[in-house]
Amino acid sequence: MTDLYAAAGVDTRAGDTAVELMKRAVAATHGPQVLGGVGGFAGLWDASALLAYRRPVLATSTDGVGTKIAIAQALDRHDTIGQDLVGMVVDDIVVVGAAPLFMTDYIACGRVVPERIAELVGGIARACGEARTALTGGETAEHPDLMAPDDYDVAGAAVGVVEGDRLLGPDRVRPGDAVLAMASSGLHSNGFSLVRRIVGGRALGEVVPELGRSLGEELLEPTRLYTAPLLDVLADPVGDGVHALTHVTGGGIAANLARVLPAGVSVELDRSTWAPQPVFHVLAEWGGFDLAQAEGTWNLGIGMLAVVAPESADAVAALLGAAGVPTWRAGTVAQGAPTGDGWVAEAKGVAGGSVRLAGAHR
Repeated sequence: MTDLYAAAGVDTRAGDTAVELMKRAVAATHGPQVLGGVGGFAGLWDASALLAYRRPVLATSTDGVGTKIAIAQALDRHDTIGQDLVGMVVDDIVVVGAAPLFMTDYIACGRVVPERIAELVGGIARACGEARTALTGGETAEHPDLMAPDDYDVAGAAVGVVEGDRLLGPDRVRPGDAVLAMASSGLHSNGFSLVRRIVGGRALGEVVPELGRSLGEELLEPTRLYTAPLLDVLADPVGDGVHALTHVTGGGIAANLARVLPAGVSVELDRSTWAPQPVFHVLAEWGGFDLAQAEGTWNLGIGMLAVVAPESADAVAALLGAAGVPTWRAGTVAQGAPTGDGWVAEAKGVAGGSVRLAGAHR
């Protein structure tokens, strides 16, 4: 009998094959709280674990990877995009001090290629494991006629929990607090529309001497994951000194820090405390602008920032460094909220503190 759905361009058998290929990777993220395994209509997570909390506050986040996917498609390499997705989602959750519990993903594609889908989900699962987050389910949707056969997009959502009196945020921040910067692994997954415009028709396989590898390899460098190291810091006694965290994503460094500062304070971040990775210099040179012009688009070497009590700053930086996250003091919270002259005080609809970058990079 003719398969009418297949004739319309949707191959359910290919979808079933993709599930079989990804099952082991997904199951590896499951702890005792996950019920029902892979393939159910809904992912199940046993919430009785929350009974140990006095006031459990749930945190949720959803995001995608953006146009970095176009680089993966051009190179036909799909094993890193999953980590970018997880980083964009779970590292937003840890910003409030929450531990991510579970995540789901959604893949839309023009045609299900089981091996490609399994590669994508395998990357998501590996990153979920690193972030101590269960991958409890997902969906792969085939959209013939709406998307080209080899096109796809990915998105994800996660839920976390934090004890109510352990929430991090602007209300904890005080003048005199230290601002710690955590190194990025490179571009992460923001600002790729600008990246792709700059790169234009350059060959992604071209080895760029300043990068020490091909352009494509550099652009696909996966997002650094901060959740597990930060959760370990927050669980340590020194973690009591962590007052706020911010994830440097779209909008750049100053805008994302301003979002987690209270109104009436300011931070001047000292550019001389770090050296942006070569990829930023290369792209800026190709684009004909200086790095300061990209500060509202790229992370320029900083993936997360922490606002920490001054007496805890060195210990927090040491713990993060020991976990493989280079961390340094980049500024101090000051009283007063200057405006103009490069100061940023509002982003994403949040009117917070004032932030600007000063000096020159190393």
